[in-house]
Amino acid sequence: MAGNSFGQLFRITTFGESHGPALGVVIDGCPPGIVLDEELIRRDLRRRRPGASQAVSQRKETDDAEILAGTFEGRTTGTPLMMLIRNNDAKPGDYAEIKDRFRPGHADYSYWKKYGIRDHRGSGRASARETAARVAAGAVARMVLREIAGAEVFGCVASIGELAFALDDVAAAGDDPYFCPQAGQRDAIEAHIAALRKDGDSCGAVVHVEARGVPAGLGEPVFDRLDADIAKALMSINAVKAVEVGAGTAAAAARGSAHGDEMTGLGEFRSNNAGGVLGGISTGQDVVARMTLKPTSSITTPKDSVDVEGKPVKVATKGRHDPCVGLRAPPIAEAMLALTLADHLLRHRGQTGRA
Repeated sequence: MAGNSFGQLFRITTFGESHGPALGVVIDGCPPGIVLDEELIRRDLRRRRPGASQAVSQRKETDDAEILAGTFEGRTTGTPLMMLIRNNDAKPGDYAEIKDRFRPGHADYSYWKKYGIRDHRGSGRASARETAARVAAGAVARMVLREIAGAEVFGCVASIGELAFALDDVAAAGDDPYFCPQAGQRDAIEAHIAALRKDGDSCGAVVHVEARGVPAGLGEPVFDRLDADIAKALMSINAVKAVEVGAGTAAAAARGSAHGDEMTGLGEFRSNNAGGVLGGISTGQDVVARMTLKPTSSITTPKDSVDVEGKPVKVATKGRHDPCVGLRAPPIAEAMLALTLADHLLRHRGQTGRA
């Protein structure tokens, strides 16, 4: 199965299935001598893991990453870094009823048509559980960004269903159980999720992610544009159906006199409608992006579909699922942005000799 690797110089390959023995990642190209902060890896995995609150999937996983290779005396060695995350609470029996049925809005049918075989236990590689490996790798990418460039990555939910939030404190949102950047929204979020559960339904979300301290000059001007690679990275996350950089789609209604970010000095701008990227190359401003996630397709409300013989069936999915996948998506978005920036940072350093 191709397509399991991401990046050029800082390159990751993930492996494993939702209800298999384990998931994991191999990072090839991590610079040697980076201080490996295992607590940061644990922190990011805890933020993404299921069962962290009543509003998300109640699957109970510790999500502890076992570092099997690539380190010595607390630092990276420059050789492939391998991490393993064991599945401790898999319940494949929850999916027995959909073994030969296709869930509307899910990857069941497309996987079956492509490979002629399908792991119906939690969707195998199509499950959001795969992203645990990305988050572990993203934590290492954070260490590279921090040590070489002093850059940091933050994410939050900008909306959950019809609930929209002000981006008051994006950096502090990482410590909120729902990644909300606006204070005082917990009751509204919990009431909204409780109503979805009662109705056997789900909703979508918008996740905001940004990187601060990114040096100018990262990215290439044509096919390997920094914003293009960020879009690919975020679009590769399960359930993401749209990605915006900077002002995004709002640019369509803007005038050039207002949209162009005026400069007041070298590296100084009055606004950031470009999202920190011009001509595919970072400007030194904050890199800002958003991704839109569709409603969770695994719901208990019966929907029309067909089985592998094409016969009409009703499909209602049992098991432990997120009513809104966006509630656990900010750490994943942070990881993919960090991985993209770490890769471009190393590529820029290799091409120009400058960090």
